[in-house]
Amino acid sequence: MNTAVQHVNSTYNTSDQSFAQRIAGFGEHAIVLSTALVLLWIGGMKFTAYEAGAIEGLVASSPLVSWLYSFLSVQATSNLIGLVEIATAILLIAGIRFKAPAILGALAAIATFSITLSFMFTAPAWEASLGGFPALSVIPGQFLLKDVVLLAVAVSLLGKALNRDA
Repeated sequence: MNTAVQHVNSTYNTSDQSFAQRIAGFGEHAIVLSTALVLLWIGGMKFTAYEAGAIEGLVASSPLVSWLYSFLSVQATSNLIGLVEIATAILLIAGIRFKAPAILGALAAIATFSITLSFMFTAPAWEASLGGFPALSVIPGQFLLKDVVLLAVAVSLLGKALNRDA
């Protein structure tokens, strides 16, 4: 009787592990694809005058990227940023199958989300009517806060890519 119970327990544990592995695999692909979707969508929007105008204040206030306006127009700067975001998304998607684009895509995502997070310190992100820090303004403060999670995702993707076999 102990043998029968052990067999049932080992079968149950094996199927639990297989299910858990499938869920983990699904989750890993969902993280990559959802990050790529965000980058594709936001990157695509950068090619519109609406988005170029919307990011102008953020870009202009940043010592990391404001220099782009010294030789590119507002729209051309937005287009360049959009191109980088779309290229990053494509690298992340290709990285599902190949290690090198996974690494490059994760590094590009880390750079992208680090730069956008830096806007929290260079743009007026704190709501003065609520006493300033830590009260975030809706835009850009709360809008940029999501990049904390996206940066963590990008770092995680880099670690997974580096640990992968070719």
